[in-house]
Amino acid sequence: MDLFAPTWAGLRAAVAGLADADLARPSGCSGWLVRDLVCHLVIDAQDVLITLATPAGTAPNRDAAGYWTVTATPPTGDDPLDALTVRLAAAYQEPWLLKFHLDDVGSAAGRAAELVDPRLPVATQDMVLSAGDYLAAYVLEWTLHHLDLVAHLPGAPGPSAEALARSRALLERIAGAPFPDTFSDRDALLVGTGRRAPGGAEREALGALAARLPLVLG
Repeated sequence: MDLFAPTWAGLRAAVAGLADADLARPSGCSGWLVRDLVCHLVIDAQDVLITLATPAGTAPNRDAAGYWTVTATPPTGDDPLDALTVRLAAAYQEPWLLKFHLDDVGSAAGRAAELVDPRLPVATQDMVLSAGDYLAAYVLEWTLHHLDLVAHLPGAPGPSAEALARSRALLERIAGAPFPDTFSDRDALLVGTGRRAPGGAEREALGALAARLPLVLG
């Protein structure tokens, strides 16, 4: 939970620093432009606000790793919700409006995270987590999407080393196995979640884990 605020603030700052033309470039999410990804972040921020305002009447039944649904099929951008995100993003005819909306809702989500009791059980997607575990899961979400944001923007700042390391550790918990020491944290996240294919030497280093990749998180 301690990394939620700086990870989220770093991602929002990266978006704020984008030029208008950058929003029309491809992102690391298949089928999405950068503006589509930013619109998705607005929706994510709304989800954080809703979840933190939805205390559960039962004890947590998931932790940060158990929050994620894992499949082996990378998204194509054709899912109805993904397509809706693209249409919503296009409705922001001025890039500054989209960036302003993210800053507005995102700042509120950040404040709510700072105020919540980390022990509070919260409900989301038919599961119950402590607020601390829920926000820890979102450190992985923000870090992956920060990598998506800068995938084709080499001059834009990426996620912090601490966010990358913490996200790798959580992904390894989800995988039930560590990634090779030869993998950087960034490469472990990109290869592990199917954002890029492993090279020959990487696949050999992965060993049996290679057959279980990618871990597509939803």
